[in-house]
Amino acid sequence: MIPYEKYHGTGNDFLIVDAREHEVADRAAFAEAACDPDTVGADGVLFLSIEEGEPDRVVMRLFQPDGSTAAMCGNGARCAARWAADRLGVSELVVDTPAGARPTRIGPEAIEIDMGVPSFAPESVPVDSPDPFEDRELGGYTVTAVNTGVPHAVAFVESVDAVDIEADAPPIRHADVFPEGANTNFAEPVDDGYRQRTFERGVEGETRSCGTGAVAIAAVAHRKGETGVNETVSVTPPGGELGVRIDDEGRATLIGPVEFEFDGELPADLAP
Repeated sequence: MIPYEKYHGTGNDFLIVDAREHEVADRAAFAEAACDPDTVGADGVLFLSIEEGEPDRVVMRLFQPDGSTAAMCGNGARCAARWAADRLGVSELVVDTPAGARPTRIGPEAIEIDMGVPSFAPESVPVDSPDPFEDRELGGYTVTAVNTGVPHAVAFVESVDAVDIEADAPPIRHADVFPEGANTNFAEPVDDGYRQRTFERGVEGETRSCGTGAVAIAAVAHRKGETGVNETVSVTPPGGELGVRIDDEGRATLIGPVEFEFDGELPADLAP
């Protein structure tokens, strides 16, 4: 049997498996089955390996409900940091992801993770465009493309509640202009920041929160001159409130809480 622990970051929930202690031969099949609500239910499975040193590190690999992998997940990385910090007794460590090494600070109420510099370069998103894909009409919305560890499309709307996300997001998520697909975010400006709804690639549905999506919204708003340097912007998905700060070098920091939910065991050969 494979022990797991379930954590969530503002409603974005993950099963965590200690990859040093427990071997899962087919991680994709395991994640696909475990994330099914009839089994446990989650937005992904994090396979984590702690590497003690200077600094301490936790290597994170995310497998999604459809069996695919994602290079980065902001809420998942914060959950990974909390899980590792509790074992190491530290308040700072590095989360190693396929998208890069992410220095992280773990506080009692919130976790702050360096999300790197969001990229609007077409080859980095990637998006099939000779120039940055900004304010383009796509699927009936005005969309900007950005990579915050994974590809994102951001559309600002008058009301996120008025968006039929299950109908409107898939044509953008699967648009030919995105060769690897794109997470699709709808953002509503409010007095203290932005409300957020996200349709996630790999989950193939709306999630209660998306950390890389929150960073994408803040990055596009910052590029438009709507937010200031080092200003912590509130981005609120259905699952809770996140903060995003972009410094004078363009680096983004994601800030938010993490909570442990419960633990359990699953068969190592779990399959869909």
